[in-house]
This record gives sequence, structure tokens and C-alpha cells, in this order.
Amino acid sequence: MERLLVCLGEILFDFLPIERDQEPNSFRLQPGGGPFNVAVGLARLGQPTAFVGKVGADYFGRRLRRSVRAEGIDDRWLRSAAAPTTLAFVAIEDGEPVFSFYGAGAADTLLEADELPAEFFERTGLFHFGGISLLHGTTPAAALAAAEGLRGRALVSLDINVRPLLISDEAAYRATVQRAIAACDLLKLSVADVAWLAPGVNPNDYALAQLAQGPTLIALTQGDAGVSSLRYLNGQLERLEQPSFKVEVADTVGAGDAFTAGLLDALANHAIFERTALATMPTADLRAALRQGAATAALTCTRPGADPPKRAELYHLRL
Repeated sequence: MERLLVCLGEILFDFLPIERDQEPNSFRLQPGGGPFNVAVGLARLGQPTAFVGKVGADYFGRRLRRSVRAEGIDDRWLRSAAAPTTLAFVAIEDGEPVFSFYGAGAADTLLEADELPAEFFERTGLFHFGGISLLHGTTPAAALAAAEGLRGRALVSLDINVRPLLISDEAAYRATVQRAIAACDLLKLSVADVAWLAPGVNPNDYALAQLAQGPTLIALTQGDAGVSSLRYLNGQLERLEQPSFKVEVADTVGAGDAFTAGLLDALANHAIFERTALATMPTADLRAALRQGAATAALTCTRPGADPPKRAELYHLRL
């Protein structure tokens, strides 16, 4: 039985700006949402990928499901709900994407834990979750139930991807994040995440502290400065550094998700489907996996929106 790489969380439409005289005057639609972007990245790299979540029973939801299928992503666990689809308008300020979300009561917030079938737990070899799906409605509880149910049975990956403007109950969100960290094997953090989670704390110090909370590996992305990884190998702290690739940047929308997809693809290709295998993965293989993640992110930055590369493009940059 083929094991699937499964992503759970938000799926939405990004409205990407079309600029005239350095100001947006119209927008174009592109499917998005952090976990969905990772699923697209994995599918384009040839991995057997499935997506878990909910789309609205509206025009946008129907169009999103067509996009899922067009990417070759298994949609057996993608449900429809009588609710609107989340929409996100994107602007670029000071070279960074700024998001305005419209998703109160939207379909992607309504996933229930009891909607996760036994087949989901049986077929999943690698599970990725996080993003704004940890924030609202019943989906956070469903995501935690999935991660905690798969811990020890599959490799569990988390990208917190903090969106401060969407956080209405900080205490509840922080509690959810701590449970998510405790349930994961691989934690992807950005320096922006750390700035909100632990203001004034050095990102590397914060990342190191998380190794005691549950994860086996921490990947800390630092924009132009590249990515660092932390894990304990044979009882000793191992820190690896991967510089970023130098490319002409169109925008950075989806760059973190593309990094995650590239990294998870490399892990899957080495049959890293549980935490012990990740903890003992040879350093050279882990270094190559980080490099592939960085290359995937770099290529995504060369075109507008979250548009991850296919494997042939990736090989060209990696060489």
C-alpha cells in the first residue's frame, strides 16, 4: 500500500496585485494557503500527495477543487461545506508580501476531528500542517487530533507561520501552538515567527529551546540569510547552515512553503517516515535536503505568487 504525503489546513484564493505605476490597480486569482502550497510543491516534485480540509460550496470552492485535481493531488479527504471560501488579498510593501484575509466562518475553518477517517491514519506516511488553520473554528482541534494521532506512526511536520493580524485570542492561540510543537517531529520556523512568539529572544536560542518540547529537527528560515537546522545526533547538538540561492526576486509569496515542500520531498526520497529515521539521518543527506529546500524556495521567488517548481527546474538550479 502506497503511503501518502498529506497536508492539512487552509486552502483559499490569493488575489495577487497587478501593478501600474507601482500601485496595484487590479488582481489575479491564484490558489493558495500555506498547507495547500506545500501540497502543490510536493505534487509537482512527483510525490503521491493528498490534501485534507474544506472548501466552500461556492464558485471559489468549486474552482479550488478543480485546481487540486489539476495538480494531481488526491482530494478524497477534501470536503465541501455550506460556507464561503477564504479570500486573501496580497500587497507588496517594502519588498515583503502583506496579506488581508477575508474568511470569517469560512469553510477551511470548519473541519471536524471526527471527519478524519481511519484510512487517513493508515495511509499517511508524512503529515504536514500549520498556518492559519491553527487559528479559528474547529479546524485547529482537527489538526491537533491528526498530528497527535499520527505521532509515532508517520513523520509529522509543522510550519507555525504566524499571522499576527488574524490572532483574536492570543492565549488560546499560544496554547494551540505549544500543543502543535509537542506533536511534531519537524518544526519549521521563520525569524518573523520567533519575533512574535518570543519578542526580543534570539531566533537561534528560541529554536534550540524547542528541541526540548517535542521536535527532532528544527529548520529556521532567515530570508536572504538562508536556513539553519538544529537536532541532536548521537547525543551532540548538530547545527547546519544552508545559504540562500541568489536569484532575481519577483516576490517572496509562498517561499517558506516552497522550502518546506523541497525539504519534505528530499526526506521522503530517503524514506524518512518517522522520527527515529529523522534523528539518525546521515548529516550529508540532511545537508542535501536543506539545500534542496533552499533551491525550491529560490525558484519560487523568481515568479509572482506561490508557484513552486517542478523537478526538472529544481535540478537546473541545484547544479
